[in-house]
Amino acid sequence: MSPSEVLVDVEGRTLKLTNLEKVLYPSGFTKGQVIDYYSRIAPVMLPHLAQRALTRKRYPNGTEGPMFFEKNRPQGTPPWVRTVTLPSPGSTKNRETIEYVVCDDLATLVWTANLAALELHTHQWKVGRKTPDLLVFDLDPGPPATIVECCRVAELLRDELDLELYPKTSGNKGMQLVARAPLRDTSEYARKVAEALENKHPELVVSRMTKAVRPGKVFVDWSQNNGAKTTVTVYSLRARHEPSVSTPVTWEEVGSCSSASDLVFLSEDVLFRVEELGDLFEPLL
Repeated sequence: MSPSEVLVDVEGRTLKLTNLEKVLYPSGFTKGQVIDYYSRIAPVMLPHLAQRALTRKRYPNGTEGPMFFEKNRPQGTPPWVRTVTLPSPGSTKNRETIEYVVCDDLATLVWTANLAALELHTHQWKVGRKTPDLLVFDLDPGPPATIVECCRVAELLRDELDLELYPKTSGNKGMQLVARAPLRDTSEYARKVAEALENKHPELVVSRMTKAVRPGKVFVDWSQNNGAKTTVTVYSLRARHEPSVSTPVTWEEVGSCSSASDLVFLSEDVLFRVEELGDLFEPLL
């Protein structure tokens, strides 16, 4: 075994971790630190990953290098990693099915992190279900709008809907609001909500995907509820300059947000928040 490899035992599974000193973020955050973060956040993250087909965004040479989406199980996947074969309508690679990884345990999460899968994305439905159990509104700011404007739109959505909405940062520029699915056709429901909000607040909200109409406004992306779409999973790292995280926030934090920097949380921040606040997304489980 080379000096850059180490064998570890994770809940009875033997894993070979490699290149732990490799820097994956320009800030200096290493692959070893990525694995450490996912290991420490696992108690609150795994329940949100469980039973959901996993799409990984892998950055083998760091966040400034080439990346690729990976849905299918990679070659060399250990036999103990749970996989599930699902239909793949509209696949760009003309595949009828995809054999997805399902991350139900710590060993699988560590194995995934060792592949430099920095970002973890999941559907709004669980494996074995024909309908979604989650509804999501993805709020995407068109520059010069920022997450500050997203917070104002989030408050509008909260006041408009008879739903318990749970806010989280995307870990990138925007944020998401997540709720228990109120009905079977969540995509059509979310589209109507977004269009109605745009009609009421056209100066701030846009429901159309056309980028030309989005500068300075917040795009309420209802299409994330399409059965084939995925959204970044709560507590996932994002591929930025620093290891920012898709982080649950309180409505008080949403209301007081006055600068884009107010709702930026790095990996260590999130671990501390979980110690102090617990899992703010636990009611969605």
